[in-house]
Amino acid sequence: MKFLRFGDPGAERPGLIDAQGRLRDLSRDIHDLSGEVLGRLGTFDPQKYPLVEGTPRLGVPVAGVGKFVCVGMNYTDHARENGMQPPREPIIFLKATSSLSGPGDAIVLPPLSEKADWEVELGVVIGRLAKNVTEDAALSHVAGFVTVNDVSDREFQIERAGQWTKGKSADTFGPVGPWLVTPDAAGDPQDMALRAWVNGVLMQDGHTSNMIFPVRRLISYVSQFMSLHPGDIIATGSPSGVGMGRRPQIYLRPGDVVEAEVGALGRQRQAVAASAP
Repeated sequence: MKFLRFGDPGAERPGLIDAQGRLRDLSRDIHDLSGEVLGRLGTFDPQKYPLVEGTPRLGVPVAGVGKFVCVGMNYTDHARENGMQPPREPIIFLKATSSLSGPGDAIVLPPLSEKADWEVELGVVIGRLAKNVTEDAALSHVAGFVTVNDVSDREFQIERAGQWTKGKSADTFGPVGPWLVTPDAAGDPQDMALRAWVNGVLMQDGHTSNMIFPVRRLISYVSQFMSLHPGDIIATGSPSGVGMGRRPQIYLRPGDVVEAEVGALGRQRQAVAASAP
């Protein structure tokens, strides 16, 4: 099943897409797509809920995101384009949850940002508490999967001192969605194509089979160091084709349009804008 949140920023309502591709409103039964609801997404009968007319704005398809955990250099080709050896263990960092934005919202470049980059990624949404879980049990803790664009300013991330987090966390640098797709509908997380376009030109064309550390390994690994709660998102890394890896390098400018798509999880689209003076 495909779940989403629709409405104005800060006033989104929970919904789902029925078998005919129509949007239905879940808000009479649940407050939002968060917490314990994420552990029982398979119990909803679409026919019970009213249809939503028109094409409302879509927000982040999960609410109450406590942690936005990211994995660096998790594709062999991406490590190669950056001149790095594949890591011995997953590279883990946090992206501020204030970076989260809807799949059609603008990417707003912060002041002084000159090297904003795109990274299409498979996102994993946790559905029930995961703490020290085994790899065999890891996928049973998943509520569903989402398309993520891990927007990154490479100067802030690499050329400035400190951790990667500050290059990843500007407002609007975390578009997620359009849908949260349950595991039965999404399919094998290690058999998904990832693609990203800038101004209609295909920039990334990868596949999750090329992950260095597969999804079940990442969930198990992260859960050794922190509890994963319902609503937490793990962005599992990006394939080659980012702007930093190109020669010459290419970075986002106001007026550009970025699109990202992962398997059957839906395509997102953002216009790039400059911040207000």
